[in-house]
Amino acid sequence: MNTLTAKNRQRVMSLATLLGFFLLWELICRATGVSDLILPKPSQIAMVLWEKMPLLWPHTVQTLKTTLFGFALGVGVGIVIGVAIGSSKLAYDVAYPLLVGFSSIPKVAVVPIFVVWFGAGTVPAVLTSMVISIFPVVVNVATGLANTEPELEDVLRVLGARKRDILWNVGLPRALPYLFASLKIAITLAFVGTVLAETVAANKGIGNVMMIASGNFDVPMVFAGLVILAVMGVMLYAVSSFVESRMTGWAQRKNEVVMA
Repeated sequence: MNTLTAKNRQRVMSLATLLGFFLLWELICRATGVSDLILPKPSQIAMVLWEKMPLLWPHTVQTLKTTLFGFALGVGVGIVIGVAIGSSKLAYDVAYPLLVGFSSIPKVAVVPIFVVWFGAGTVPAVLTSMVISIFPVVVNVATGLANTEPELEDVLRVLGARKRDILWNVGLPRALPYLFASLKIAITLAFVGTVLAETVAANKGIGNVMMIASGNFDVPMVFAGLVILAVMGVMLYAVSSFVESRMTGWAQRKNEVVMA
């Protein structure tokens, strides 16, 4: 009961903080008389969302679908590479420096290459979202596998377990908390990749809407796009946290709430 009450209190405090942030934003804009071309008021952004949502909805769906597809591809590729690197020292020594170097390349420089290869449209956005999602997954999965206790592996080998058995029954379950930690990072980065590509090489999506609005000096519309992206990011982050709590509850410490 105390834990449930504490959770409700946390939710109320989070909601109050969010509302207080937007209220403070509104009051500052009204008190200073700042131009809408610089910083629109939250009430104005909300009005744009209300009036333009029929127009924005198809672009929202497009960005969400593109991000989820690229994110799924990035997670799949990242898990495969992470398992290979984390379970083999040779693969680690050979592939990890190359992966770090590739991840250091600004993704905005990769988008034009994808456009040349695949043309403008959805494919460059999917690929950019995929590429930007891979590195966090690889690092966390490899770290999770590398943290498997050598003593445990030695005991399993004595009992007749093969390397594949150890990986499947011990290594991968131990790496799950690291994997879900990386998913929370990767999903936000995936939106960055999608919007980045949409602003350069797409004719549909929230990134494209924001680029056109920026060119027309429609700053409230730009902020409306940012709000939509933030909401989608928070929703997918919450989904990742929910799945994590169901699959890796054994690895999470219980919060002991001290009631005042």
